[in-house]
Formats: sequence, structure tokens, C-alpha cells
Amino acid sequence: MNISFDFWIWIGAFLSLCIFSFLYKDNPFYKFAEHLFVGVTNGYFLTFTVHRVLVPNLFKPLFEGKLWLIISFVVGALYVARFIPKVSWLVRIPIAITIGYYTGASIPAVIQTDIIRQIQGTILTPQNFQAWHAGTMGVVWSIILFIGVLCTLSYFYFSKEHKGVLGVTSKIGIIFIMIGFGAAFGYTVMARISLLIGRLQFLLGDWLGIIK
Repeated sequence: MNISFDFWIWIGAFLSLCIFSFLYKDNPFYKFAEHLFVGVTNGYFLTFTVHRVLVPNLFKPLFEGKLWLIISFVVGALYVARFIPKVSWLVRIPIAITIGYYTGASIPAVIQTDIIRQIQGTILTPQNFQAWHAGTMGVVWSIILFIGVLCTLSYFYFSKEHKGVLGVTSKIGIIFIMIGFGAAFGYTVMARISLLIGRLQFLLGDWLGIIK
């Protein structure tokens, strides 16, 4: 065993063990590491927002004569009204503007990328259904993908009751949706396990020197 005496490695090992201690039960060491993480993260993002967002995009242009940005400054400052009980209702203004803007900007993009492009990629690619181009298994997977997209879209068609043919396709669509959710959940679990393995490698390798 070749234990490292690097100061920051010991700090990292201590905080890692504090977090792992939650596996036993909630305790002061875990709370300390949790609060430290939240505090450092908030401090970093606050500093990042001031220096990389507010200064170049608001304060600097204001001093250069772009006075119309005062409107943005005032609207953004209304978030602070949340902490003043008598005028806390003013926080609804920037929240409404933010939600309205991002909703209007994101919905068309989502429809274009996740729906229209998905349909185009499924239907308007006839070469994927040709054995000489995609191979036998390629054609099989293209047919499965084609059926899955149509059935999934039919599940979200709410203008008609899901009966008859639409009811059958909707049920098939549910199967594809559940497979998609399962794959996404499995990917998330794999990512978390990868983080765990990386932390164990740090503790056993960089800190204790048991493994290399």
C-alpha cells in the first residue's frame, strides 16, 4: 500500500468518504460535504454569471451607450423582489417573460427536431428499406423503427378516442415508449455506476495506492 500524502488528494478522499457515509445513515459528515458542495457550486455559478454573462452582455454595453439595456436590467432586478414581502408579486414579471420567451423559442425547435425530422428520417429514406444498401438486418431494423415512430405518434393523437386501429397502434406505441424510457433509465444507471467506479479508482489508486 502506497498512501499518497498530497493535501488535495486527502481533501478529495475525505469528502468522498463523507458522501459515502450516507449509505449507513444521514450524519453530520454527509451534511457537511453536501452543504459544501452546494455552496461551492452556487458561488462558482454566481461568479461565472457575473463575469461571463452580466459584465460582457449588460454592464459593458450600458457604459458604451446602449441605454435600452436598462430595461433588461430592471426586469432582471425584479427577481430580488421575491425577498421583499410587500412587493414580492413583482417577481412574476421576469418569471413570465422568461417562461414565455423560452417556451416560444423551444417549442418550434422541439417540433422541428424531435417530430418533423424524426418523421423525415423514418419515411423519406427509402434506401434504408433496400437490402442491397442497408443489408437484411438493416431493412428489418428500419421497418421496426418505422412502425415504432408511427405507433408512438399515434399514441399522442388525442383528437380521436383510442379505439379500433388507433387503439391497437396506441398500445404498440406504449410498448415502444416504455422501451425508450427503459433504455434512458439504463443509460442513466450506467452513467452513475461509471461515476462510482471512477471515485473508487480515486480512493483505491490515487489515495491508498492499492491499485494502479
